[in-house]
Amino acid sequence: MKNNWSNLEAKKYIKKYTKLGHSKDMALRVYTTRLLGRNSELVLHGGGNTSVKTSIKDIDGKNYDVLCVKGSGWDMAEIEPAGLPAVKLNPLLALKNKKYLSDEDMVAYQKRNLIDIKSPNPSVETFLHAFLPFKFVDHTHSDAIMDVTNRPNGKELCKKIFGNKVSIVPYVMPGFGLAQKINEVYNKSPNINCLILLNHGIFTFDNDAKKSYDLMIKYVSIAEKTIRKLKRKK
Repeated sequence: MKNNWSNLEAKKYIKKYTKLGHSKDMALRVYTTRLLGRNSELVLHGGGNTSVKTSIKDIDGKNYDVLCVKGSGWDMAEIEPAGLPAVKLNPLLALKNKKYLSDEDMVAYQKRNLIDIKSPNPSVETFLHAFLPFKFVDHTHSDAIMDVTNRPNGKELCKKIFGNKVSIVPYVMPGFGLAQKINEVYNKSPNINCLILLNHGIFTFDNDAKKSYDLMIKYVSIAEKTIRKLKRKK
């Protein structure tokens, strides 16, 4: 898979969005979200999500740590800062050890902690993004990753090809339960930089926007190479 990162383009995004009053973090989050969203082999329309952890000044003049995560209804290919609603991070982290949260309560809690209540609803995977302790988190439903995971021996194949920086996670429906599972997996293996979710997709993460994007391209490329090898063996 081609890596479409351009230092020149990244600088253009930073210049454009900082002029509009946004942070460098947000500018780079918009840039790499679009890079992912414009690749049809990574993101079908509306699929996938991204986030960045940063700080924002609220109307009360105080700075808050926030998770800016893709909002529902936004296409990653054309996303703007408005499509990454800011949710106060500490209230999300306060639920790390909660045993259960219904979908309805989860959505209400996320909305209640928005900086701007007029923002779109944050992603159903907001808590998952919050629980991963990295500035940038990228998630796609890559065709190649799905091709590998959805085979009868998908789990074993993933363990064989992706290496020790990747954790393979059994399918859990997106929501608070999945966030809890990911938190458990990460706590057991804090040196990972990627999660492969069986029958779902892939998450990569880093404190640097380019590195998180690079990891996505790297692991999807491994999956593509594996598929080509398997086809040749037939």
